Amino acid sequence: HCTWRAKPHGRSLLLSPCLVESTEARLLEREVLESRVRQVEEENRQIRLQLSQSQGLAAQPGEEERANHSECARSPTAEKCELIHVACVCAGHNASRDVVTLVKSILFHRRNPLHFHFITDTVANQILSTLFQSWMVPSVQISFYDSMRPLLLNLQVSWIPNKHYSGIYGLMKLTLTKALPSDLSKVIVLDTDITFATDIAELWAIFRKFTEKQVIGLVENQSDWYLGNLWKNHKPWPALGRGFNTGVILLYLERLRRISWEQMWRLTAERELMSMLSTSLADQDIFNAFIKQNPVLVHQLPCFWNVQLSDHTRSEQCYTEVSDLKVIHWNSPKKLRVKNKHVEFFRNLYLTFLEYDGNLLRRELFGCPSQASSENTRLQKALEDLDEDDQCYDFRRERIMVHRVHLYFLQYEYTPTEDDMDITLVAQLSMDRLQMLEAICKHWEGPISLALYMSDAEAQQFLRYAQASEVLKNRKNVGYHIVYKEGQFYPVNLVRNIALRNAKTPYVFLTDIDFLPMYGLYDYLRKSIVQLDMANTKKALVVPAFETLRYRLSFPKSKAELLSMLDMGTLYTFRYHVWTKGHAPTNYAKWRTATTPYKVEWEADFEPYVVVRSDCPEYDQRFVGFGWNKVSHIMELDAQEYELMVLPNAFMIHMPHAPSFDISKFRSSASYRYCLTTLKDEFHQDLSRKYGAAALKYLTAQRNI
Repeated sequence: HCTWRAKPHGRSLLLSPCLVESTEARLLEREVLESRVRQVEEENRQIRLQLSQSQGLAAQPGEEERANHSECARSPTAEKCELIHVACVCAGHNASRDVVTLVKSILFHRRNPLHFHFITDTVANQILSTLFQSWMVPSVQISFYDSMRPLLLNLQVSWIPNKHYSGIYGLMKLTLTKALPSDLSKVIVLDTDITFATDIAELWAIFRKFTEKQVIGLVENQSDWYLGNLWKNHKPWPALGRGFNTGVILLYLERLRRISWEQMWRLTAERELMSMLSTSLADQDIFNAFIKQNPVLVHQLPCFWNVQLSDHTRSEQCYTEVSDLKVIHWNSPKKLRVKNKHVEFFRNLYLTFLEYDGNLLRRELFGCPSQASSENTRLQKALEDLDEDDQCYDFRRERIMVHRVHLYFLQYEYTPTEDDMDITLVAQLSMDRLQMLEAICKHWEGPISLALYMSDAEAQQFLRYAQASEVLKNRKNVGYHIVYKEGQFYPVNLVRNIALRNAKTPYVFLTDIDFLPMYGLYDYLRKSIVQLDMANTKKALVVPAFETLRYRLSFPKSKAELLSMLDMGTLYTFRYHVWTKGHAPTNYAKWRTATTPYKVEWEADFEPYVVVRSDCPEYDQRFVGFGWNKVSHIMELDAQEYELMVLPNAFMIHMPHAPSFDISKFRSSASYRYCLTTLKDEFHQDLSRKYGAAALKYLTAQRNI
């Protein structure tokens, strides 16, 4: 398994007002006081425990249940800076989204360093490793364990027939003694549909309450499932009383290994499967059958540590007021639509974390030493090297800022074509261009890679929009990658690069979201790739761009129809009115009569939309907001000696929309325009250093403008 650490970095830290105002001396004084308070609380707890034992009241199952409301305020907590280990099985796109909300709720309340252990499939591994590397939360370590190798964890449980919708991953928690490091002694195991309403350290501290024989901590199941009376002939797996729910588990790994847990659960499963034939609730059935045989090994947790919100549960008996709630478990397939008289409150709590700005969770843990990762050290150094008096400081800071990235936010399926000539449409967008998605999907049937620049709340709005759209929910070959908002500029080229890097095909069509490709362009481009031998030559195929000023357009079905609309004034060559130079080198006059692809030369400010191999240079990320973001990319393609070839029977049409916020800033701010000119000059110098004499023509062209 691979382990990396996300530690503090050079961004401004988010402190509560009292901490901002405090001096170091007051901080130290407060820590000493807090330490003393915890010491006294622990002494009181020990005294109460001794008293209850002397009165014969200690640790009977259900005792903690009855003490729910009086004991919760006095429950033990973990030591300051004690590392808390949390394990989660996570497979697929949907579970990867769910686990982020769980992690946010834990991070929001936590005061201890955390180590998350994720048992994943390939999809979840890619999504979550990218997310956490870009999230960079201080004092959080992440480890991944591939369910398919090296221990072949899937084979440990694949022999068990399971009717539960979670499939093989619903059984994976049984393998944790083997999957997790052998020197890891304790771990909290959570389902992905869990939301924390308190500090997870309180749950971790319950390990101290285990008797010497107890190896597993669980909350009683709050439905009648294991009582076997839900319907006629309902025959559940054996369980102790109501049974236990495995959405929240305290696993004492060290002790489980000592009692040969692996052999014990296997024997239990083999014995019960002879009569039961399959599991209905995945690992939960096997855990319960094991506990029925070995009741002394279980420590019953108070039910507020797993308030189960499936239909027909007794969850309402777990709490009398909000302060009692610790963990909410959405364990119904209906999720947020479950029946519960307080469901509105629970839903709002869940939505709070769902839409919570994850950037705010990059809080430092004061008083807990943490080692910075190499990435954080590099960032810190880059920030320190910037001159804060530089007029363009904000632009330069934006270039080195690391944005959180959630790849494949929705289900994605793609099968490579046998001819290795497939092409992905690559674009970026923000919330105000969402309405273009359905139209583009209707015009382009091939794979699409989209990067969306959004806040956490906007990402959830997008999710609801996509799930409600008949067009979008039926398209599985569209990869949606969320780049989370941060900073004052739109990092357009970073967002483009995220979409470009995650295209799975050998070729890409680099476009903008407000263009509709002609019908049939996908097939035409695939044929052109073969015809122009792009596999063995460096070419950029130009797709001529046009525009309409009409919101309702009868889209041309052929080149002849487009030329007719051009003559009638319904269509124009793109930016003909405002920025002719951007597309003039396409040579629209020649295109009108062309029947074969023709070569054009690079000219200053040329920014066509092109088809290139997916290993092309990335966009230069110093250009943020409006201006030169595409021009610089075409210039670099030319510097690398790509041939610019215009396709005679391809076209795309720009649809009208309100101007972006960044173009307004460019038009109104002299400082913005000055910095853009400065960045252009620096880009030219970098090109000269990179490509030598060949790049001198760009400097000359710039001076002639």
